[in-house]
Amino acid sequence: MSDFFDELNFKHIEMIEDQPVFFVATAAADARINLSPKGLRDTFRVLSPGRVAYLDLGGSGNETNAHLLADGRITLMFCNFQQPALILRIYGKGRPVLPWESGWDEIAQHFILLPGTRQIFDIEVESVQTSCGWGVPFMEYERERKTLLKAHSNADPQEWAGKHKRRRESIDGLPTRTTDRYIAGDVPQDG
Repeated sequence: MSDFFDELNFKHIEMIEDQPVFFVATAAADARINLSPKGLRDTFRVLSPGRVAYLDLGGSGNETNAHLLADGRITLMFCNFQQPALILRIYGKGRPVLPWESGWDEIAQHFILLPGTRQIFDIEVESVQTSCGWGVPFMEYERERKTLLKAHSNADPQEWAGKHKRRRESIDGLPTRTTDRYIAGDVPQDG
């Protein structure tokens, strides 16, 4: 059984804050559906009951950016791998905010910028759905992988910026807004 809400409530926010991983889905007309897992615990923020955001590091592609520019729709999913069983989906409209754009300073203040920070996705919550999660297994969180942060912190800033600046299309040829700035960021003590 599922329930819908117009915005996040206290219990939803508590559940979200306990999750070490979440999933992001986007789509655009005539393009593949993109579904990505996101880790790194300190990269997701509930800014208000009707607004969330997540910090995005450079990766193999930039599909979410392309899809949000084309369509704006985004779904975020959190699964509770402990008790109580629960799946929470946030349906919304999102936009990428890049480091030189208007709005960057306002939204970036909510995050610790990590090495390789590419953009922050700013998402207006349109609805929230919870469902039972009875089919989700129990899983124990062990630790975060350090590979992505190490790769970004060891990168040559000019090469990194050049590589990401050339990524002007999604895998389906949709345009992206790319970053040309390397952000050295802060490596967490345990990272």
